[in-house]
Amino acid sequence: MQENYLAKWLNGDLTDAELAEFENSDAYASYKRIADTTDSMQAPEFDADGAYQALKNRRELRDNKVITLHPFRKFLRVAAVAAVLILGSYLYLNLSDETISTSFAENKEITLPDLSEVVLNADSEISYSESKWDKKRNVDLKGEAFFRVAKGKRFTVATDAGNVAVLGTQFNVENRKGFFEVTCFEGLVSVAFNNTVTQLRAGSSFIAIHGEIVESGAAHTSEPSWMHDESSFKSVPLKYVLDEFERQHDIAVKTQDIDLGQLFTGSFSNSDTGLALKSISVPSQIKFKFEGDKVLFYGENTP
Repeated sequence: MQENYLAKWLNGDLTDAELAEFENSDAYASYKRIADTTDSMQAPEFDADGAYQALKNRRELRDNKVITLHPFRKFLRVAAVAAVLILGSYLYLNLSDETISTSFAENKEITLPDLSEVVLNADSEISYSESKWDKKRNVDLKGEAFFRVAKGKRFTVATDAGNVAVLGTQFNVENRKGFFEVTCFEGLVSVAFNNTVTQLRAGSSFIAIHGEIVESGAAHTSEPSWMHDESSFKSVPLKYVLDEFERQHDIAVKTQDIDLGQLFTGSFSNSDTGLALKSISVPSQIKFKFEGDKVLFYGENTP
């Protein structure tokens, strides 16, 4: 058999005589099996686009990245953050106010930067600027407080209802919704209310209810009664008496068929709840009963 018979056979170029001679050779059977197996094999599909993208990705990962550093920009960012922190700290220390408050059935004593003393009654709050105290001795008050003011510059108590200005004295200020009272126990107190200024000397009071100034009697004590666990009233509408009971005893109050506008003169204990209830109900000719964690005040003729 000629050596080029295999190539010619694969290309289909053998003559009949040459094909007969090739088929009778010893190697033909092996070549025939190889050729049959090769014909049954299929080449996999080739994704040209996918192969190109994969090659591109490998090149990008292989390439060295060049990062441009800007040390001065980084310094500016750090400096900006530091400036914000410094400014925030300055504003907090110089503009923020000190605030002290009390909850129901709680009193609290505070000493101000000039050693003036303040005693907060229940459900009250004061705020002041400690950093500016030397230039402006000013206290904002919500609720009620007794002040013993140290000698020095003008001292002002600001409330929603009016302002109180003093110079080394002792006085009490109560500022509740619809009720404003100032009592001077020592020295001289100036009360600014509705564009009117009233001078109070020791032993006198100023009272305004629902924006109207009402007459008040003289104060015959050296301190307000609530400093000694007792709340006292003189011709005050019953509504404010019951509100004060609620604050001092931390008991919710409900009313039914009673005149909340009737005037009450008297006092009740801030430490003995049972005695306080009797001290309010007997002179007011009303009744009371507990309903869970509340107390109901009701008229004597209520079914």
